[in-house]
Amino acid sequence: MSKGQAWVLGATGQIGRVAVQALAEDGWEVTAASRGGGRDTRWDDTVRTTALDRDEDGALAAALGDGCDVLVDMVAYGADQARQLTGLADRIGSAVVISSGAVYEDDRGRGFDTQDEPDGAPRYPVPIPETQRTVSPGDATYATRKVRLEQDLLAAGDTLPVTLLRAGAIHGPHCRTPRELYFVKRLLDGRTRRVLAFGGTSRFHPVHVSNLAELIRLSARRPGSRVLNGGDPQAPTVAEIGEAVDAVLGRRTETVLMEGAPGEDEVGSTPWSIAHPVVYDMGAAERELGYRPVTNYADSLPETVEWLAGQLDGRHWAEAFPVMMRAYGRDLFDYAAEDAWLESYDRSR
Repeated sequence: MSKGQAWVLGATGQIGRVAVQALAEDGWEVTAASRGGGRDTRWDDTVRTTALDRDEDGALAAALGDGCDVLVDMVAYGADQARQLTGLADRIGSAVVISSGAVYEDDRGRGFDTQDEPDGAPRYPVPIPETQRTVSPGDATYATRKVRLEQDLLAAGDTLPVTLLRAGAIHGPHCRTPRELYFVKRLLDGRTRRVLAFGGTSRFHPVHVSNLAELIRLSARRPGSRVLNGGDPQAPTVAEIGEAVDAVLGRRTETVLMEGAPGEDEVGSTPWSIAHPVVYDMGAAERELGYRPVTNYADSLPETVEWLAGQLDGRHWAEAFPVMMRAYGRDLFDYAAEDAWLESYDRSR
């Protein structure tokens, strides 16, 4: 028996692909909406696809028609898209919307947006509960726009119940900025040593797409106005992540630990490198939804590594992952600077 009509916006993105499959397998009649209207090869024939540009005036309202029982939104942020969803409250039974752990700030007002400032690295409680303060809502940054989205949607809870999922460092296939690329490419390029800043102890809580999909599935079953964290069962250190990638590819890499932050040459900096741990408390999801993780970091890693290797085959990494290049720059794989640093390090020993 069908659980009802489910619409997924951003269905062919990294999270959407898995969420569509999870909802369909759970008995929902799923419409997968994306700009291109494509479909994932793993979806069965019951999944309906449609091409939709949500930013086109009136397009989402027209596509929804009589409405749906649950709408899952992978890509919303900011006041405009909050207004778009609340304006359709009479046609949406409930919603599940992806937010971000980037919304948190510490008790001194430091967060992801201040990390490049002097003494700007946030010191969060470990783990971070959903009650931790957030940045102020606004239009200036990704974090402030996510908070604006959250606050506007929660304020409309009487007419549109919304579960907001504050996702950690998302990983899995089809990521446009895959952090694991940092280690996978080095191994494929034959690098035998790596340098990790902050003594290799940085912890930036990851969340696999299948764990997010499980949170979405459970939230769809239990509508409500709430904010929940999204993280894997463990938050490994960056050194442990490097070792896990080594194990998947059957390699051994010497890890050289750098005390403190990277220098101006960025040697030792990785996509996980932060001065203080970011670990999300998953207790609320367990209590409110009965959530249990589908996988953990190590078990999910082989699929991710295989996908990354396939994307890199015969292509420059910047061609395969242009968004990653824009986000991190070419210094991410500056082997000359790394070799110079290691030569100086070896001489000093």
